[in-house]
Amino acid sequence: MAANNRRMSGKKGAQVGSGGQRRKGLEGKGPTPPAEMRKGHKKNRIATAKTKQATRRPVVRGRGGKSASELVVGRNPVVEALREGVPASTLYVQQFIDNDERVREALQLAAERGGINLMEAPRPELDRMTNNLNHQGLVLQVPPYEYAHPEDLAAAAYDEGEDPLVVALDGVTDPRNLGAVVRSVSAFGGHGVVVPERRSAGMTAGAWKTSAGTAARTPVARATNLTRALEAYKKAGITVVGLAADGEVELGDLQALDGPVVIVVGSEGKGLSRLVGETCDFRVRIPMPGGAESLNAGVAAGIVLYEAARRRS
Repeated sequence: MAANNRRMSGKKGAQVGSGGQRRKGLEGKGPTPPAEMRKGHKKNRIATAKTKQATRRPVVRGRGGKSASELVVGRNPVVEALREGVPASTLYVQQFIDNDERVREALQLAAERGGINLMEAPRPELDRMTNNLNHQGLVLQVPPYEYAHPEDLAAAAYDEGEDPLVVALDGVTDPRNLGAVVRSVSAFGGHGVVVPERRSAGMTAGAWKTSAGTAARTPVARATNLTRALEAYKKAGITVVGLAADGEVELGDLQALDGPVVIVVGSEGKGLSRLVGETCDFRVRIPMPGGAESLNAGVAAGIVLYEAARRRS
């Protein structure tokens, strides 16, 4: 009997039903994600390895110099950057992310743009990349900006048979101001913008966005020392004009805008630094009947560039 009981105990009995729970496995899960986002796929493993390598973000310097790559973090900032055409090399998407409208739009924009790598990464990796910022599962990598050399701006103008019209920024630290200046230079036929290497705004995603795409055709040069760069311009026969609220010459009386000129704009608060101010051939003021003490750097540059373009035409 004992042996018989053992045989009986080994038989399969009645099984409890699933109650319809298994039907969920038959439901559609939407379109198949790209190979780079499918866990276990060869392309996913390659993408993960590239993620770790790309997030080191080295700084490379050449004649003009390259900035470090930049990360745009968060769903809204990433979507806005892609909408504005900010250059991007890689879109990082968190594994198992909630697929809302912003995520879908970011993926669609990246696919339509072309040339943007799509990489899936686990949350801890994105946390490390962003220093624990609230990335919301989306991170966009902006490639290093390739700065020109200050001499290249004047050389390009002469090659086109034109007198150089360049704007130099002294102590302007807001990337949006830099983007606005780049936009004005492009609008009024200028040949580029010069920024110092230190204590100055660079061509970040914010600057690209404010430039409304004009940064793609208006070069920005980086000077190791702005004073020396301005002195080099002067030796090349280019007049250096600094904007100052207490300038000796009023804008309407300045004749130098007809020829090769560099317009130097200081910060809204401090204006031109002492050495830069002493290097300028003229210190020029913009008349302000309304009584404002100063103008935003982007606005001031736009006014002078308009006047220069009007005279040259």
